[in-house]
Amino acid sequence: MRFDTHFKRSSEHGPFFDLLANFFSYFSEKVEFETSVNTFSFVFVFKSVIFPGADPLDTSTSGANLRICSVKTKIYYYWGFFLDFLNCFVLLQAEAKKLEDASMYLSLPSTKIELEEKGHPATGKSMQNLGSCTISKDSFQISTLVCSTKLTQNVDLLGLLKWRSNTNLLQQNLKQLMKVDGGEVVKFLQDTLDALFNIMMENSESETFDTLVFDALVFIIGLIADRKFQHFNPVLETYIKKHFSATLAYTKLTKVLKTYVDNAEKCGITDQLFKAMKALEYIFKFIVRSRILFNQLYENKGEADFRESLLQLFKSINEMMSSISDQTVIVKVCTSDVSILAFLLPPVTDFLMETFIMFKNLIGKNVYPFDWVIMNMMQNKVFLRAINQYADMLNKKFLDQANFELQLWNNYFHLAVAFLTQESLQLENFSSAKRAKILNKYGDMRRQIGFEIRDMWYNLGQHKIKFIPEMVGPILEMTLIPETELRKATIPIFFDMMQCEFHSTRSFQMFENEIITKLDHEVEGGRGDEQYKVLLEHCRKHKYLAKSGETFVKLVVRLMERLLDYRTIMHDENKENRMSCTVNVLNFYKEIEREEMYIRYLYKLCDLHKECDNYTEAAYTLLLHAKLLKWSEEACAAHLTQRDGYQAATQGQLKDQLYQEIIHYFDKGKMWEEAIALGKELAEQYENEMFDYEQLSELLRKQAQFYENIVKVIRPKPDYFAVGYYGQGFPTFIRNKVFIYRGKEYERREDFEARLLTQFPNAEKMKTTSPPGDDIKNSSGQYIQCFTVKPKLDLPPKFHKPVSEQIVSFYRVNEVQRFEYSRPVRKGEKNPDNEFANMWIERTIYVTAYKLPGILRWFEVKSVEISPLENAIETMQLTNDKINNMIQQHLNDPNLPINPLSMLLNGIVDPAVMGGFTNYEKAFFTEKYMHEHPEDHDKIEKLKDLIAWQIPFLAEGIRIHGEKVTEALRPFHERMEACFKQLKEKVEKQYGVRTPASLDDRRGSRPRSMVRSFTMPSSSRPLSVASVSSISSDSTPSRPGSDG
Repeated sequence: MRFDTHFKRSSEHGPFFDLLANFFSYFSEKVEFETSVNTFSFVFVFKSVIFPGADPLDTSTSGANLRICSVKTKIYYYWGFFLDFLNCFVLLQAEAKKLEDASMYLSLPSTKIELEEKGHPATGKSMQNLGSCTISKDSFQISTLVCSTKLTQNVDLLGLLKWRSNTNLLQQNLKQLMKVDGGEVVKFLQDTLDALFNIMMENSESETFDTLVFDALVFIIGLIADRKFQHFNPVLETYIKKHFSATLAYTKLTKVLKTYVDNAEKCGITDQLFKAMKALEYIFKFIVRSRILFNQLYENKGEADFRESLLQLFKSINEMMSSISDQTVIVKVCTSDVSILAFLLPPVTDFLMETFIMFKNLIGKNVYPFDWVIMNMMQNKVFLRAINQYADMLNKKFLDQANFELQLWNNYFHLAVAFLTQESLQLENFSSAKRAKILNKYGDMRRQIGFEIRDMWYNLGQHKIKFIPEMVGPILEMTLIPETELRKATIPIFFDMMQCEFHSTRSFQMFENEIITKLDHEVEGGRGDEQYKVLLEHCRKHKYLAKSGETFVKLVVRLMERLLDYRTIMHDENKENRMSCTVNVLNFYKEIEREEMYIRYLYKLCDLHKECDNYTEAAYTLLLHAKLLKWSEEACAAHLTQRDGYQAATQGQLKDQLYQEIIHYFDKGKMWEEAIALGKELAEQYENEMFDYEQLSELLRKQAQFYENIVKVIRPKPDYFAVGYYGQGFPTFIRNKVFIYRGKEYERREDFEARLLTQFPNAEKMKTTSPPGDDIKNSSGQYIQCFTVKPKLDLPPKFHKPVSEQIVSFYRVNEVQRFEYSRPVRKGEKNPDNEFANMWIERTIYVTAYKLPGILRWFEVKSVEISPLENAIETMQLTNDKINNMIQQHLNDPNLPINPLSMLLNGIVDPAVMGGFTNYEKAFFTEKYMHEHPEDHDKIEKLKDLIAWQIPFLAEGIRIHGEKVTEALRPFHERMEACFKQLKEKVEKQYGVRTPASLDDRRGSRPRSMVRSFTMPSSSRPLSVASVSSISSDSTPSRPGSDG
């Protein structure tokens, strides 16, 4: 038995210490001394002796009595001296002769406490007399620490180890064990565990001590888990594998654990349950080892009962976890070494199934604040360990054909991806210093779990097809994490999915549909970029997927570009930019026929318009949704009714509601023509299909008001502006592009420019309207070019008869798709004989992909230059229109002044004014020109036709001029008639006679108000412009996403 002893002294006690040394030397095999000024320390190891009168198990003595009288004194002791104590002894001084008689001092007090009890002061400078002895002011203190290498001297632990000697105290001893110092318990770990399981087994017929033994076992396991005693883990593992022998312990441990779990919410149970959950790993190891030992003895007897008890235990645990709000408790429950449960199938299947779902839910809950990095990382480390253990079990026990569990694997993948994508692991959101600290201590756990997911996917083998397309979304979410190595490892999974589906169905349509849908959701949620070239490279290497796979990847890249643009400006204060990006996305979805996503973005766009009071554009946007519906009783698919405000069971009902809302917005936007067109279609349904005359009458009253508004209400005519955004400083969706903008009511160009520059405060306004060079387009700055353009009237075919200008005026600024900006340009050297030969008009024709107004107030355009021949055609058309319009004005208002008509007619019929078409004939109607430009044959015939049509227009104008001319201007008129007669003879001889159908009928009759008398048949009206558009004129839809 070893003692470490330390004496503290208040004065020099040389002879006294010599006495102690002699004493301990007598009883000890080894004594080591260490002295200093005020201390005297020594270590001694007792000989194997039995002290007289001392019972080793007698614990009644709590201290020790040690009297020292002189160097030659006798020593009196009690066994209690060898127990731990702290006591302060007094020193007695007397003459040696007086102390030879023991009766002189044995009755005297030995400690300061006894001294005080007998009424003597324990302190004071002077010595006090106690008969023949004097109390010195000095004292000494003895402190001992018992450290036995064979047997504990702890009373509570001894009581448990010797439990058979007094079973009446067994319950008390089990409770007292949990108060023993941990260091003492772990030193006698095997003996203590043997005692506990012996108590359990020898009382197997009774449940009296089961809970106490279970609690004691949990206490010991908790000690081992403490960092202070972690080095005893191997000792516990060794005990379970080699020394544990309780074959029936599994029944009692399972039963007690289930009782705790079932009563988790009862008062007083929570703390002990929490401790049990922390010890769950080793509890299950004891249960499993016990059952294995039992099977070895009894050949699997009671196997069914055992599995049922475990199944009920797991069910109880799952129910408890679903109700407990403390996440830490739940995590501890589920981080046991599940590999030891491998032979317990199928109960473990249900347990793991519920655990995966529960873990996934827990990961989404933040127990600790985001900035508590250490706590979050420690928790994630526990999660990662558990998930990896689950993955190992899936590979070992649930991968073969017989035991494969689809839903279990599916739950695993969703759990692993949820762990990887959780906010607390996104290191790019931390400062560089904190990120470096996390990587140094914990590593990038995203990469660790990502590699595990990759391996698990490839382990699936023939089962992969079962996870397509359901797993596309989670894998996509993982690959969008901006971690390069993670992407390199996981993006190829997409190619593997494509290849897997292709081998199964000869296409990868399911994969394609799913990834497009999920990509939209993920990018809008803030994830993703354009780094998907890895997938493209994989596709190129595959002989079957090379073409189709690369086409698909390009489609994904196009979608990513639009979605990233949309995400970039999603929260931008500039709503116009947000609208542009939204249209880009919805047009893409229309192109690839993703109707659900298309409708989703239609409503995003509609909401933006309503925020800006763009009611006309909001109406056109909703109209695109309405056009997808039929007037039928066909049930509405879920994606067609994406707004809560629509209560419709059939497509016809939904279309009715949409039309009413659209008509309302057209009314607010003063677009009554469009409202009337929809109203007619809706009235047809009310009258002949629904027979809803009440709705019909209300609708007809609205239509009547719309017609009245068209005639009586003066509507402002908005201007149109061409805007070019040049330079790399602009976003990609407007960079180096030109747009036509529809101005607001009464908005001047200066105000419009100011509004543009407010949106782009760093932009520089260009002072020229010429297209910029590459130096500006490739510069890092921002340059804006803005000028007014003229919309080209395009009357609907129904207006084949003369109509009121109030009606026509609407179409001058609405339903327009072509705009022009012209300026004269001379190319080449000047021709002195014919100045028209090299005179060009650079007329930029802006053709929008859709008519304005539309779902936007602007659309992108492209431009071309017009050749001299095209310029001549355009000029002749404009001249004919101008003559015709002036004739109409004079027919309807006889009081108009004649001077403008005089100047117009004379400038055409008198060659001296240089306004005629003779020079066109010299430039284009020659054999040389025809030989050099055979491709212009049709255009030359068109120009000849326009020249021929000009004669009847001029004839009518000269007739009106003759009726209104004054006598003073009669000579002027007669000369003009003579010139016209010569011109008419020449033209009719060379190009034929043209006679308007309404001319003879109109003569002699009363002119109608604002009648257009000279209207050429639509089939003979020449195209007045040459234009370039990304979509041909025959197939150009009038609205984005529509078919016409």
